[in-house]
Amino acid sequence: MASAARFLWEFAKAPTTTAALGPSSRALAERMAAPIPLRGDPVVVELGPGTGAFTEVIQRRLAGRGMHLALELNERWAADLDRRFPGVESVCADARAMPKLLADRGLRADVVVSGLPWAAHAPVDGVPLMRLIADSLGPDGAFAQFGYTWTSWAPPARRQRADMRAEFEELVVSRTVWGNLPPAVAYLARRPRRAD
Repeated sequence: MASAARFLWEFAKAPTTTAALGPSSRALAERMAAPIPLRGDPVVVELGPGTGAFTEVIQRRLAGRGMHLALELNERWAADLDRRFPGVESVCADARAMPKLLADRGLRADVVVSGLPWAAHAPVDGVPLMRLIADSLGPDGAFAQFGYTWTSWAPPARRQRADMRAEFEELVVSRTVWGNLPPAVAYLARRPRRAD
């Protein structure tokens, strides 16, 4: 309950960057973490982890394997993630810092899991965030993003799906997660198309 109250407080202070009234449900988190391989040492990047609803499930799925890098713009949430999840490298940064953060570590991501709002995906200098995500993934990489079912008709949601189709060979939409408030779906995009 404390997590929900903190989320609501952050939403009240900055609705365009928080963009949700509360944390996502466990059922939605399970859908979002599904592309993480059960074997090997995958590199997982989490964008906009907020209070850690997806982080917890990702950590459980990794079970000490691989690397989990979380980029959170909210300083308080980034510090809280760092304290709560010692196996996560939590960085207070914009999602657009992901390519440099991975390059500095000599890595490409296997999976990117995003809890970012639409506003974060808007193009900057003509480059959509989706292109940076696709370029940060390995050739068999996967990207997971969720969206609320009641806003799927909105132009930003349609633009985001179009960007996913442009940057990935495959896009699959999950069944509605009715237990989430509000109900949501998970978008899973696989096999990035290379810009180079």
